[in-house]
Amino acid sequence: CKYVRKCFCSVSCLFVCRALSGAEAVNALRPFYFAVHPDFFGKYPKEREVNENSLKRLNGYLENLQKPGSRSVQPMKLTFYIRNTKYSSKVQPELISSGFRSVSFTLHTNDVLSTVMDVLTSCSLPVEHMKGLTASKAASKSPTETGEPFYRTIKWDKSYYTFTGFKDPEQELQQAQRAEPTLSVWLRNNEPEASKKHNASLPRREELKRLKRELCRRFNLTDIRWQRSWGVSHRYCQLQSLSRLSHQNPEALINLQGHTVVFADQSGMNASGHVMLGTMDVHHQWTKLFEQLPGYHSLQQQTHWLKERISLLLGGTQVVHMDRLGPVQPIAEHYSSLNTFHKRLMSHHLRLHPRSLQGLTMLLENDRSNPSLHEMGHFVIPIKCDLPTLQVFLQNQSPEARRRIQRKNQLQAEEEAVVKLCLETLSLRSLSKEPSVSPAQMIQCCERLLEQRSPHMQGLQICVSHFYSVMQDGDLCVPWDWKS
Repeated sequence: CKYVRKCFCSVSCLFVCRALSGAEAVNALRPFYFAVHPDFFGKYPKEREVNENSLKRLNGYLENLQKPGSRSVQPMKLTFYIRNTKYSSKVQPELISSGFRSVSFTLHTNDVLSTVMDVLTSCSLPVEHMKGLTASKAASKSPTETGEPFYRTIKWDKSYYTFTGFKDPEQELQQAQRAEPTLSVWLRNNEPEASKKHNASLPRREELKRLKRELCRRFNLTDIRWQRSWGVSHRYCQLQSLSRLSHQNPEALINLQGHTVVFADQSGMNASGHVMLGTMDVHHQWTKLFEQLPGYHSLQQQTHWLKERISLLLGGTQVVHMDRLGPVQPIAEHYSSLNTFHKRLMSHHLRLHPRSLQGLTMLLENDRSNPSLHEMGHFVIPIKCDLPTLQVFLQNQSPEARRRIQRKNQLQAEEEAVVKLCLETLSLRSLSKEPSVSPAQMIQCCERLLEQRSPHMQGLQICVSHFYSVMQDGDLCVPWDWKS
């Protein structure tokens, strides 16, 4: 028994010390994806929305950890609704009457392996299937490469697993590999269902377009958008609600003219100046927001003024705000951050040439201590960072920032070109991607799709994601690194 425990400790040590690739992370998280995938919550739109948003944020978190040179990421709190599957039935959680439970946890890990383990254990899902995966990878490295003491990998006889009840790692891995279909096989098996769902959604899609055009025209709206990737029926119901309010009280919507309306989790105005309508709010709350819009306009003007002043003080660097996955930043919070940062700049005289950083951009952060340069070329600046250090950082990193911006623009142009080519060559109805899929990953995926030219893709709506899925309106999600 002592020897067995020692062997398992050895494997655990190797297990913790190595990194996990993106493909291995997806394989390891299969029980988790099966338990939380939004498609299994079709009758529960609120829970589906929570899982959909949390999955996007988790995928983005994992993507950041896999990027070259990534050292750390900000802690992220996630909430999932877990189905009572065969994996979770061994525990005895408090189930909601609908058959699932709510789980919340915070990720603060700095490597993919630890993140995967945290997700599985937080959701009371098994982790035994990862032992064979990690042991085989760790065994391929010599002690000098890993910097760790040498441990001999134990390969147990099949009778050991039969007697103890433990799962055979080799068998689990083989089953996982066999279970992952090739793209052509998956499309052939799921194309009929996707086409059926799409055809069923066509009348609602047309009505959604008509209602959106009508509202934009009547109230001179710049655009109508959605914070989440809700289904067609959900979005149509939200537009219907706004349309009913416009007929019952048309005067209430006069202040909306010239704005972009975003259906979101909460009502207000975001940092980009868009009017957010909380999907859980009633008409009275929307009407109250419309009445407050003139006051928001004043706050928006002050925000623009602060951005201009900060740009003058920082050599022409423009303060920008980017819509991200997760909670939307209200404009009042954005103004407060700008105001605090501007006051600190005014109290220190930075010696930067007025146009030395022209064409560069920056984001302000509340929860950082040191400035950094994002891979997309914008600076990430803590509000309370040391200003002399900030000046040196901006001057030293500006050439690299310009190089990254040029690279980003190049990738975006390549992405647009290859997406357009895919649409024409493969006769797709649409081709989009999840926000967590980078331009480089999208380009690689599209190039491989063009090489394969599967006849099963004609007329489909494809969304490049991190896993396979048939969405409720007939869109097909395929992983960007799909199996050939």
